[in-house]
Order: sequence, then C-alpha cells, then structure tokens
Amino acid sequence: MSGNQSGRTTAGVATFLEMFRVQPGVPYERAIEEISVLVGCTRDLSDQFTGEANPAAITALHYLSALAKALLNDLEVSRNAGV
Repeated sequence: MSGNQSGRTTAGVATFLEMFRVQPGVPYERAIEEISVLVGCTRDLSDQFTGEANPAAITALHYLSALAKALLNDLEVSRNAGV
C-alpha cells in the first residue's frame, strides 16, 4: 500500500446485499486486512468444491464476496473523495 493512503478511512457509503453498510472511519489498513481475509476465505471455500457444491457453501461464498466487494467499493469512494 502506498504511503499516501495512511490516515485515510472508509467513507461508510457502500452497501452489500442491500441490508448492510460499511462503517465510516475504518482505517484503510484495517479494511485492506479484512478484505484479504475475506478473499482468502472465499478462495479456500471455493477450492473445496468437488462435484456439486452444497447450497450453504454457495450462500457463504455469496456473502463473503459481497462483503469484500463492498469494502473495496467504499475504499474507492473514499479515495476519490479524498476522505
């Protein structure tokens, strides 16, 4: 991460699954760490699919990927707004 991101925080405007919103004021570094965890979990879960996946696993992947995307979108909004 470049040094110019230090001190920046999430904007708190992105939503996911039309029910949840990213909290404003989360430091970039923390958000990036959480995105990394979410993407890692998504990857690991998807790697376990052999043949037909069970519906619970598909739902978990949907939630994990939606949350990671919302965090990324919120960081982009914040970056563009200079928050």
